Amino acid sequence: MNTDAIDAYIEQQMRRWHIPGAALAVVEGDRIVHTQGFGRGVSHPRPGGEAPTAQTPFFIGSLTKSITALAVMQLVEAGKVELDAAVQRYLPWFRMADRQAAAQMTVRHLLNQTSGLPMIGGNVALADLDDRPDATERQVRALSTLKANRPVGSKWEYSNLNYNVLGLIVEAASGESYADYIRDHILAPLEMSRTYTSKAAAKQNGLARGHRHWFSLPIPAPDLPVPRGSLPSGQLISCAQDMANYLIAHLNDGRYGDGQVLSAAGIDELHRGAAEFSYGSLGAGRYGMGWFETELDGTTAYSHGGNVPDFSAFMALVLEQQQGAVVLFNADPYGLPMITEEIGMGLAAVLAGQQPPPAQLEFIQWIMRLLPLIPLAQVAGVLVTRRRLSRWRREPASRPRGRLAWGRHLLLPLIPNLALAGILAYLRSSGLIRFLHFYMPDLAWTVRMSGGFAGAWALLRTGLVLRSACKPGRPAP
Repeated sequence: MNTDAIDAYIEQQMRRWHIPGAALAVVEGDRIVHTQGFGRGVSHPRPGGEAPTAQTPFFIGSLTKSITALAVMQLVEAGKVELDAAVQRYLPWFRMADRQAAAQMTVRHLLNQTSGLPMIGGNVALADLDDRPDATERQVRALSTLKANRPVGSKWEYSNLNYNVLGLIVEAASGESYADYIRDHILAPLEMSRTYTSKAAAKQNGLARGHRHWFSLPIPAPDLPVPRGSLPSGQLISCAQDMANYLIAHLNDGRYGDGQVLSAAGIDELHRGAAEFSYGSLGAGRYGMGWFETELDGTTAYSHGGNVPDFSAFMALVLEQQQGAVVLFNADPYGLPMITEEIGMGLAAVLAGQQPPPAQLEFIQWIMRLLPLIPLAQVAGVLVTRRRLSRWRREPASRPRGRLAWGRHLLLPLIPNLALAGILAYLRSSGLIRFLHFYMPDLAWTVRMSGGFAGAWALLRTGLVLRSACKPGRPAP
């Protein structure tokens, strides 16, 4: 294993994506063989000025899902949960708009992301910042009016809702809160003493300072609220060393030291890909119980990424080589999980002794940097329109004549304006605008300002063009 190559790769990706700080741990067999901190991000003693360590807590995002899946499999082995039992056996009140779909949904469907619950609904839940203890149950009860995207069991679709429901099943089957259950049955046996279920506790123990990107610049965001209702799907906080212990258990048939958190057969079941997935140009594979199974030039890797607004993470296992790695970042590059996935799969390739795949997402940085040009272009459009209308009124002969000319001056400009206004209307109606404000604030504010202006300007401009054309003698407004 070339740990220097792994360190060099992480440093390269941090420079490329403007990530302030990171913590890395690499495991082999039953040992942690390498840890490293990069950049800055620890708030003490100098705000943002000290490199994280293997003990620095970070939000781990959707790496949480595999921990929730492990809890469910523990309850399966204890005889308290059956994988193919209906969700309603454990949550009798569980409903969706389609009552039959709700009745057909099983624990296995949730684990494998084949329940039909929609991705968008899961993203919207991430912007529900209710901090009451029953936040998860309230959100799941609200699914009674939600429509499934497809028939239960028919196809894979990633949704945080699946794992939020699983968190409630853990509570119902165990008789404990989700936080208490994983603390006693997973974190304690794996000696994950610096893993937390609340941000307040993590801050008391040196939580890294998170960042959000604004037009490609990482800006500290230390006080963002946490969507408590999404704890089982993506809100745990851990450190590289604790997550290394977790990976060791996955490499060693559920054992860490003297502790056994699951049988070897149960670990195999967790890793076994059950549902085909595709991430477009980033690859495809199979998903099973909180792990993506993918092929890296003939080598099978099991991995998962995690994203919250101000942190991101990735973990990978190469079982054939008995190796694993986890990297935690104190920024979520542009709020896009696909970027974390690209970084992480490159890490998995280096871990397996291969060259990382060529970068494909560099263009995203330029898009985000150029976002301010949209309102500037709108201002320029207003100035151009004002000048043109003034000329039409002074020189009636310059007015457009014929259908093509009218289409160019009246209808063509409506297309970008109505598109921007339509995007804003969709984001508002779906609830995704709140999600964007949380994860991609630069894009959200651009869409809100430019979309709102575009809708108003489309109507005003049309009226001004028609008035100027019909009454050319009047002065320009």
